[in-house]
Amino acid sequence: MTELATMDFHPQPQAGEARPWAFPSPERGTLDNGLTILRCHRPGQQVVAVEVILAAPLEAEPAGLDGIATIMARSFSEGTDKHSAEEFAAELERCGATLDAHADHPGVRLSLEVPVSRLPKALGLLADALRAPAFADSEVERLVRNRLDEIPHEAANPARRAAKELSKELFPATARMSRPRQGTEETVQKIDSAAVRAFYEKHVRPATGTAVIVGDLTGVDLDALLADTLGSWTGSSAEPRPVPPVSADDTGRVIIVDRPGAVQTQLLIGRVGADRHDRVWPAQVLGTYCLGGTLTSRLDRVLREEKGYTYGVRAFGQVLRAAPDGTGVAMLAISGSVDTPNTGPALDDLWKVLRTLAAEGLTDAERDVAVQNLVGVAPLKFETAAAVASTLADQVEQYLPDDYQATLYQQLAATGTVEATAAAVNAFPVDRLVTVLVGDAAQIEEPVTALGIGEVTVVRAE
Repeated sequence: MTELATMDFHPQPQAGEARPWAFPSPERGTLDNGLTILRCHRPGQQVVAVEVILAAPLEAEPAGLDGIATIMARSFSEGTDKHSAEEFAAELERCGATLDAHADHPGVRLSLEVPVSRLPKALGLLADALRAPAFADSEVERLVRNRLDEIPHEAANPARRAAKELSKELFPATARMSRPRQGTEETVQKIDSAAVRAFYEKHVRPATGTAVIVGDLTGVDLDALLADTLGSWTGSSAEPRPVPPVSADDTGRVIIVDRPGAVQTQLLIGRVGADRHDRVWPAQVLGTYCLGGTLTSRLDRVLREEKGYTYGVRAFGQVLRAAPDGTGVAMLAISGSVDTPNTGPALDDLWKVLRTLAAEGLTDAERDVAVQNLVGVAPLKFETAAAVASTLADQVEQYLPDDYQATLYQQLAATGTVEATAAAVNAFPVDRLVTVLVGDAAQIEEPVTALGIGEVTVVRAE
């Protein structure tokens, strides 16, 4: 008779005591050259993240040169007065550092990540890039060619094409927000190194910039290090540019960007709303998340799970540009794609979801799940120094106090179901939504027109 083997089981691990968490609070200061510094010590984060915010917004671009802020941003890593483009890239690599830059409506951002042991060298390279970028003719010409090569690919991407059309529809042609962030073929091809340098000299200076530094700063004499690196960057003092008001037309209507033969329809439904300065923002975040923030949201439950029209539909709010007086602009949108034959039925059901939300409201269970997902995962979301630095930089760009993010989580947890419902209904009123559809107009125009959700216009795809 075979004897059965026995096993000894270790005790099941038990959860430890929950530790209180709050979004990190930075220490604020200013260098002698006027550069604002936000530093945040994060023990254990051996990769330091640095974000530099430059007050060079897209609306400051010269007429006819849309995209010059993007070319300038990309040029910062293409050589300095000390290093050629190849040498600069090699020096960054020796540091184990990455340097990225991009331009958006609020301004230009540079993002550096580097092991803390190499921070002095990397900050020196970043300072050189800001202080004395080369803007060599050959490098700027190459960046312009690269950007021109990107434009046809963006036009062929249904999601990018929908976003471009929605901006064009919402904002007047005179507003920078109505045009592509990175410029068009017509504007980009006019950009040269002289124009890039002129834009740099007019708008880039430490007095209107901010640097955010996050990571484990144990043993780092950051004051001395900053004085030797970013502190060497000089420039004239200047007041920040005034933020002009923005108007938008969210009259309910439908624009079909015709893509003959398309098997799917890309949809983007949007309007504009208040920015994060508005007291309704926390409730709007919560309500929008319940509507379309995750796989368990109402839109996904109906359009994906019940009807099988799509792989997923999302609702979101995104700040386009803030203003210190609270008159900024945020995009409130619903996006996704559906198969071409079901475009009409999918839109019909989407509008039914919005009408049901207005008539019946959210449930307490939906609200509770949203709070758990938004607030409960926050400690994981901000595990890395880069995530913290990026959020602090967003707050700077949007003229928000340093404790904004921490306060937001408290406000989300305190927001009730009725408040969240009202905010979501006001964010997506069924009669004030601009709908952009990128798809086969021959198949979708008639069923969409029959829905009566707004006048339908067909435009030719580029």
